[in-house]
Amino acid sequence: MSNTKYDVLIIGAGPGGIFSAYELMQKAPDLKVAVFEAGNPLEKRHCPIDGDKVKSCIRCKTCAIMNGFGGAGAFSDGKYNITNDFGGTLYEYIGKEKALQLMRYVDEINYTNGGQGTHMYSTAGSEFKKLCMQNKLTLLEASVRHLGTDINYVVLQNLYAQLEKHVDFYFNTPIQHLEALENGFRVHYEGGEADGEKCVVSVGRSGSKWMEKVCRELDIPTKSNRVDIGVRVELPAVIFSHLTDKLYESKIVYRTEKFEDNVRTFCMNPNGIVVNENTNGIVTVNGHSFEDPAKKTENTNFALLVAKHFSVPFKHSNDYGESIARLSNMLGGGVIVQRFGDLERGRRSNQKRIDECTVRPTLNATPGDLSLVLPKRILDGIIEMIYALDKIAPGTANDDTLLYGVEVKFYNMEVQLDSNLESNYPGLYIIGDGSGVTHSLSHASASGVYVARKIAGIE
Repeated sequence: MSNTKYDVLIIGAGPGGIFSAYELMQKAPDLKVAVFEAGNPLEKRHCPIDGDKVKSCIRCKTCAIMNGFGGAGAFSDGKYNITNDFGGTLYEYIGKEKALQLMRYVDEINYTNGGQGTHMYSTAGSEFKKLCMQNKLTLLEASVRHLGTDINYVVLQNLYAQLEKHVDFYFNTPIQHLEALENGFRVHYEGGEADGEKCVVSVGRSGSKWMEKVCRELDIPTKSNRVDIGVRVELPAVIFSHLTDKLYESKIVYRTEKFEDNVRTFCMNPNGIVVNENTNGIVTVNGHSFEDPAKKTENTNFALLVAKHFSVPFKHSNDYGESIARLSNMLGGGVIVQRFGDLERGRRSNQKRIDECTVRPTLNATPGDLSLVLPKRILDGIIEMIYALDKIAPGTANDDTLLYGVEVKFYNMEVQLDSNLESNYPGLYIIGDGSGVTHSLSHASASGVYVARKIAGIE
């Protein structure tokens, strides 16, 4: 079995791994760096769903949407939110100003590597903040760089073109075992192994199961995190255009009257499309949008999510989310779609009602009844939120608004880390969404830059 020696091993080629490698290339070019990725290179990431021969998720061994160079964010709509108000708790480890500084640095890199001409939106001083407050809603503050799925892809291409000259990439190489050595770390994969003095783990949300296994094996302390469960809403773009034209991404939070749960909008995609995601063999829903006018649709989609935290005796939040998603898959063979009017009337949507709907669905999903899938408390909160949004965007609560379920955001159990994002093993850094610390492209990327500078000795 071959064994190659490196200065730094990086597990995962999502935003955290990419920006770790990029910053090491810039600040410590003499270091020998390897990146191991379970999925494909960017150009070989192709989802088989074509809407013609393949109309729904066929559960590929490696999901092209979730895995590969660029991580789950590669085919997202490329929104980089520069804020500490949401997207993770990185600032709790490194400080608020440092976190914002690193997010701006990431934005500069994206901008100069293909992001020129894309727009930076901001909620600061927005008249919508007052409108939300008047209707028991809270608009969170952020600056948002929207690359779009197409430009995001170009940026990733340009970053990879630079990285491949300096970094050894191992694609289609899931790590079977991570071993702590006396002076470093060893990764075991099919057909080989590699040693490194330092190791950066950045496996994303899709690597949550693997991360939990590593923490058990190496006795790395963790604590339970949350799981976000909800639906993806699709409606005519004109209903939200007064918000999206100025803010693009509006993060709006509502506290329900019935249970005092927080429901929030997430991942807003003006003129976008609804898509499938495959996480650990479970099909959930997400959304994308594009900068190219030719790819825009007449609809806007966004998620409505309820965060659930668990304590003693139950602490497996991801298992809870997975069980709900499996129920959706069992009833609908994948993602379920339902008209809001049908949900309110207590009846399932059928194909006839979907076909007659004034909102043309952008995802081929199974008409069904979300009330048979989502727990009542969560569903009640989503319905309340839809009526609250209807006050600032009239038409949100129309009968033909489409709800796709389920959308689940899995968070890794939060790994115990110090202010260097280093575990109880010196030299083992755990970053990005797989750490449970970050929940966004910008925070994950910033965490990658941060640990690279620590390794390079310049922070």
